[in-house]
Amino acid sequence: MGQAVQSAASELGLTIGATVSLGDDLAAALSQGDVVIDFSTAETTGPLLDLAIARNLPVVIGTTGHSAEARAALLAKAAQVPTVWAGNFSVGVNLLFALTARAAQALDSSFDVELVEMHHKHKKDAPSGTAARLLELLLEARSLQSDAVRHGREGITGERTVNEIGVHALRGGDVIGDHTVLFAGPGERLELTHKASDRLIFARGALRAARWLVHQPAGLYDMQDVLGLKS
Repeated sequence: MGQAVQSAASELGLTIGATVSLGDDLAAALSQGDVVIDFSTAETTGPLLDLAIARNLPVVIGTTGHSAEARAALLAKAAQVPTVWAGNFSVGVNLLFALTARAAQALDSSFDVELVEMHHKHKKDAPSGTAARLLELLLEARSLQSDAVRHGREGITGERTVNEIGVHALRGGDVIGDHTVLFAGPGERLELTHKASDRLIFARGALRAARWLVHQPAGLYDMQDVLGLKS
């Protein structure tokens, strides 16, 4: 991701103050910039936020893999400084979020909802952060709780119920990220799909978020805020 950010920064005329790898002095690196962009590991988010808060630095977080409990605690902490937290920084994916929410609100329960995502074989978490956000939007639109989620199906499961959402995580090859939300109704089916073919899209989005974030007050934001997609 570091090389992609450097390339995207050059496109946008921005300067990367420092890139940080495991073992580097994070505190020293933070003194060289106006905003922090984090695409690392879930274990790093807490210490990073502590340092950013101490220096009143805005933070862009694209790291995934946090447990629900850890994420809730980190979000509360992140609100102390301007923070954009998103599972995906692609402009196209964030439009997919908006379209998914709109479709889920417009289509009633006669349309069954299934969510399918595919990533490369080295991805460690499932479902992806993007899929998790899509699932949140679907559950909210349908007024459903987490017990409505079916992560794959096996054996004699019985007929599909009205109030369930299937989630399927595929892994293989070098797929950067494919996400599809299916609304299957009587006599018709709507599929909303986004496919990423270049990792540079995430770097461009993260830098766009960083440029926007430095002008915002402390609080939690996402890419819907950055792109002006919230009504």
